[in-house]
Parts: sequence; C-alpha cells; structure tokens
Amino acid sequence: MLKAFKYRLYLTKAQRKALRNMLREARWLYNKLLEQRKTLWENDKQSISCFEQQKLIPQFKIERPTLKAAFSQVLQDVAKRLDRAMQGFFRRVKRGETPGYPRFKGHHRYNSITFPQVPVGCKITADGQLAVSGIGNVAMVYHRPLGGKPKTATISCSPTGKWYVSFSCECDPNTLPKLDNAVGIDMGVESFATTDEGMKVPNPKFFRKEQKALAKVQRKLAKQAKGTKERAKARKAVARVHERIGWRRSDFAHKQAWFFVKNFQIICTEGLNIDRMVDDSEFPGERKSIYDVAWGQFLALLSAKAAEAGRDHVQVNPAYTSQDCSGCCQNRQQMPRKVRIYVCPKCGMILCRDINAARNILALGLQSLRAARRLLEAPGFSRGE
Repeated sequence: MLKAFKYRLYLTKAQRKALRNMLREARWLYNKLLEQRKTLWENDKQSISCFEQQKLIPQFKIERPTLKAAFSQVLQDVAKRLDRAMQGFFRRVKRGETPGYPRFKGHHRYNSITFPQVPVGCKITADGQLAVSGIGNVAMVYHRPLGGKPKTATISCSPTGKWYVSFSCECDPNTLPKLDNAVGIDMGVESFATTDEGMKVPNPKFFRKEQKALAKVQRKLAKQAKGTKERAKARKAVARVHERIGWRRSDFAHKQAWFFVKNFQIICTEGLNIDRMVDDSEFPGERKSIYDVAWGQFLALLSAKAAEAGRDHVQVNPAYTSQDCSGCCQNRQQMPRKVRIYVCPKCGMILCRDINAARNILALGLQSLRAARRLLEAPGFSRGE
C-alpha cells in the first residue's frame, strides 16, 4: 500500500528563491501546455498526448532558457499533471456533469513540484537533510523515519509561506490484533458522532470558534489596496487563520479515526453524499455547519486507517436509518430534525434518535458484510467477474 510521510522544511533565503524560480518555471510550462492543447482543439480539432507534449519540452527550453533551472523530471511531471486534469474533465463530462475546463494557473495557484523517481533528484541524506537537485541540502524536521520504499517526493509551499516535502512510500500494512466487536456510528451536526452503545463525540465546531478572528483579519485585508505589500501581508494573516482551523480539524479527525480503528474490528458508518446534503439544506447556516464538521475528511481517514490495520469499514445507505425502529424493525415514521427522541408506537421503544440510527447502521453494515463474505466463499466465484 502507498502511504504519505510529510516533513517541514526550513530553507535559506537563496534556497527559497531557487525553489520559487522552479515553481515559476513549472507554472509557465503548465500554462504553455494547456494553451497548446486548447489551441489545437479549437483550430484543428486535434488532440495531443502527454508523451507528445513531453517530447516538446527540449524545444521549450530553447524558447525559454530559464526552464533549464528546473529538474528535467519535474518538468515531465508537469505534463502528467495536465494530462490527469484533462482526463478528469472528460471523465466527468461522460458522466453527464458540467465540470469547468482546466484553468490557467495564476501566481498563487501553482505551489508544488514533484520528483517522480526518488531518489533521483530528491532524497534524504544520512544526517536527516533533504538533498534537492539544483537547490542543495535543505534543513528538514525528520521527526519519523520513512515507513517503506519512497516512490515520489512533492515539495510544496503553503499560503502562509511554509515549505514541506511529502514522500509517497510503498509499505506493508501495519495489521493490528483481531477483535470480536463491532460499532455503528451515526454522523451528525449537534454531535460529531454517536455510537450504537450511546457514546457521543461532541462537535468541536472549529470554524465557528474562529469566525470572529477570521472576520477581523478579512476586514483588514479588504481595506488594503491591491498589489501593495500591505495587502500581501494581510492576505497571509487570513491564510494563517484558515491554516490554524485546518490543522485543528485534521488533528481531531485523525485522533477520532484512530480511536475507532484501535478499539473495534468492524466499523459501520453512513455513506454520505455531502455535496448533495449541502445542496438540499434548507435551514440558515446549515451548509456552513455541514462543511465545518468535515465528515468527508473523517470517513476518508477512517477508511485508510482501517485498511492498514486490517479492520472492516462498511459504509451503508443512510436512507431511513433515523426513521426505522431498531427495536422491532417493523415501524417507519417521519422524524423532523427538531424531534430528538424516537418513540415507537408498536414496541414502545423510547430512544435517542441518534442512537437508534447508529443501531440501524450497525445492523445494515453487519448484514452487508455477511452477504459479501458469503459471495466470496461461494463455489466458482471469481474476483474478476
């Protein structure tokens, strides 16, 4: 499996300038290749492949000699990035969506470069520094060793000016000892998560808590004239607030995901369509609350950690999980959001609606898992079918 290892970099003034020059050249090449694809299609209805564009890079170096400052494989990866963007665009068009065409990258829209064949061009030295071709040895916070064989390395700059390197490594799963328990988790806005046993994880509301600080720095940004140093400084202050929110939310999601993976063998959650939920929201401020709680980030981390630890993460259809009775399984009733207690008229069960939903999610998840295992164990079954 592939796993990412991210480290903070501390560059000298000369190294920072050299890396920004490399970013500038990569951004110029990206825009040049995108312009070439767009012009060929609009004028001649012709397309050009990623390999054909990579072959043209030496000609672009003659046109723009500063391209030679960037590592050759970094420039080749720029063509691959554009090709992935074009493939994603056409894939979404075929699905019937209306995606935006890949955009030309402005100054603040291209902030990373990738070395696709580590240790070629980029590697970690014996003393824990990062050796980058054309840059030299860069000081790095090497807080943990790589967990496998590094395949690619991506150097990026955050909106606040911090530099990082991220290694994608091929490593073996870190399987945990097997358990004999399971948990159903109902995701919510009032409580971040509620289990079938009644444990509730409070919603930290990181963005709501930082709204005043964010509004203050945004007002200062709005007062500055465009193109001035004062505006650039104010923009960085806004980015710092967003960065702080993102760090806290990510830390919370990692810890909660690891808690469930460490303590349960089977983890059943809802398969949420978050974008659709946001589009269908009717109450004021509900969209902000849905994005603030960051269910998508938590579920993605939970799925990845469960796969690495050898746990079973099952996502079920969330339809009617709040309306069905988990006691008798024979009653379905409307449950407005303001009603927080589920009262079943058939079996008389009285239960918190979130716990009732979590129990239904657990039952559906176990049922789905049993059906999948029976299918795998059926004679003549082939995974390729």
